[in-house]
Amino acid sequence: MSNASKVVAWFEIPSVDFDRAVRFYETTFDVKLNVQEVGGRPIAIFGYEEPATGGAIVHNPAMKPTDDGVLVYLNAQPNVDAVLARVEQAGGKTDGPVIKLPQDIGYIAFFTDTEGNRLGLHSRTNG
Repeated sequence: MSNASKVVAWFEIPSVDFDRAVRFYETTFDVKLNVQEVGGRPIAIFGYEEPATGGAIVHNPAMKPTDDGVLVYLNAQPNVDAVLARVEQAGGKTDGPVIKLPQDIGYIAFFTDTEGNRLGLHSRTNG
């Protein structure tokens, strides 16, 4: 087994309507994504600094949004409640209540984006 410092190196969230997806994530997370073209396809990268894990919204016809596949948890700043409050205003849907994790791990919640992807949120504190 590798001595990698992190399990996830990169993530990609598929989109059907790239511009709509970018607007959703920028509004929901109150950030500006870095829109580029990679391999002839649009990609919108979440800001991050090493050693944090990076990721992006992508538009690739070979990738389909799903609500029952791999689940990625995004960092909810300043907390889960604040991000959840912006999900529906940005066109997504919340999926259940905020859940407090044991052993001071933090709080999680789930949402479905405008493309049909189900994702999780995590923050160390909430409120």
